[in-house]
Amino acid sequence: MNPEGSPSLTGPEGLEGTCPPPLVRMIGISKRFGPVPVLRSVDVEVRRGEVLILAGENGAGKSTLIKILGGVHTEYEGDLEVAGRRVRPRSPLEANALGIAVIYQELSLVPSLSVADNIFLGRPLTRRGFVRDGEQRREAERWFRQLGIPIPVTAPVDTLSIAQQQLTEIVKALSREAQVIVMDEPTSALNAPEVDRLFGLIAELKGRGCGIVYITHKMEEIERIGDRITVLRDGERVGTAAAAELPPARLIEWMVGRQMDAQFPRHTPQMGEERLRLESFSVRESPSDPQPAVDGVSLSVRAGEIVGVGGLQGSGASQLFLGLFGAYGRRVGGKAWLDGRPLEVVSPRAAIRQGVALLTSDRKATGLVLPLSITANATLADLPRLSPGGWRRPAREVAVAEALGRRLSLRAASLGLEVNALSGGNQQKVALAKWLQTEPRLLLLDEPTRGIDVGAKRDVYALMNALTAQGLAILLITSELPELLALSDRIVVLHRGRVTARMDRGAATPEKVLAAAMGATAEPTVVSQETL
Repeated sequence: MNPEGSPSLTGPEGLEGTCPPPLVRMIGISKRFGPVPVLRSVDVEVRRGEVLILAGENGAGKSTLIKILGGVHTEYEGDLEVAGRRVRPRSPLEANALGIAVIYQELSLVPSLSVADNIFLGRPLTRRGFVRDGEQRREAERWFRQLGIPIPVTAPVDTLSIAQQQLTEIVKALSREAQVIVMDEPTSALNAPEVDRLFGLIAELKGRGCGIVYITHKMEEIERIGDRITVLRDGERVGTAAAAELPPARLIEWMVGRQMDAQFPRHTPQMGEERLRLESFSVRESPSDPQPAVDGVSLSVRAGEIVGVGGLQGSGASQLFLGLFGAYGRRVGGKAWLDGRPLEVVSPRAAIRQGVALLTSDRKATGLVLPLSITANATLADLPRLSPGGWRRPAREVAVAEALGRRLSLRAASLGLEVNALSGGNQQKVALAKWLQTEPRLLLLDEPTRGIDVGAKRDVYALMNALTAQGLAILLITSELPELLALSDRIVVLHRGRVTARMDRGAATPEKVLAAAMGATAEPTVVSQETL
């Protein structure tokens, strides 16, 4: 049931219930990029005091739709109504003036400016042409204090963590007194306590009568905060339903157009010899750091095995991967072996040459070169081998990219497209293709399914199963506990750079993993010295 108490199921076979006038109505919205239609006569409405989940696979049209609402895309067909009045915002500032704020997945902060300056970006508090810095700082502090977010407003944004930047973006939107707030994957960089704080804030905004449009690929978030769900597929609205009336299996069927047998494909390990072994491995991000980010970690991974690395933000998991990949040069300690031989982790080039590949957690910043083509990105890490004598072989690169695209079920009109034009799921497939081309023996996956849809996640899971069946060893970081538990053969949990628990797949539970990740006393499964 919806907040008004009337049925709200409207899909291929439902009818819309009676309800008060919505805050926003988007009627018959259609949009093309050149000859390609990306939205076809889409209807969406946002009601007062609700969370509307906007669901769909990457490439379904969600981002285009919210950019129309937010005044970014101004050329489209159809009508937009705000509080019953027909409008057509010609810029994000006009949308803000109408009470609409959009928090995009790609943050729009200026790194060199302070937090306070970013909060008032585009609408500074001035007197006689001069910015009132003190008043802006006090007002920004009031917002952060009101929301219980401990971020110094005088700090430059580029000194903040990704999670702090995400929270700053949220405060920036809220400070505009918006009535309709769009959040695109807002928890992608947040840990569990920060997610709880955000959801508490969303509940408060609902109580004030705000309408929230929330985009997420995380099923537990949909179940936790969604009031209604609108599903897009291939640029069309499949339907709208009350969240309570759309169970996960039905939601996934609406999203992908077919039934899916299970969320996680069955992974049957066929483990071989030990592939990676670490003993007292340590990493310092900076030579001046008093405490290593990774402090004396010991673990092993066998051929054909997936070992999950659990931990909250700041656990040192990502630093462990970067250290193994040579990103910190010689600021590492301890011992590392790959296939029984010492692993030299002095540079990424050396790591790649020895058979180590790293899929980073931020594909846009460190995983891909967005203005380059799919072909260029897919072959980038293996150019020395593909270009003997230092001469490029374009035809050879295209052939390699085509084979990788087929292997990963890449959806793209042309391999010459800029990667920036692809959906998140297809971008991730290109990033994976780049590393598969190097034929690694150890694959480090840091948040491989972050920001991608259900169908693309299934493709990644199936690929991991296929790779381990071929004898590849995988170390996996994921902030989604169900994913960590389902995909890992063993789990090693870190807290502040140290191992706090080791668990076999059958013994691991969400409670045990979370307790160990928070540094609480845990009861890990006893493992032998051979499996570390």
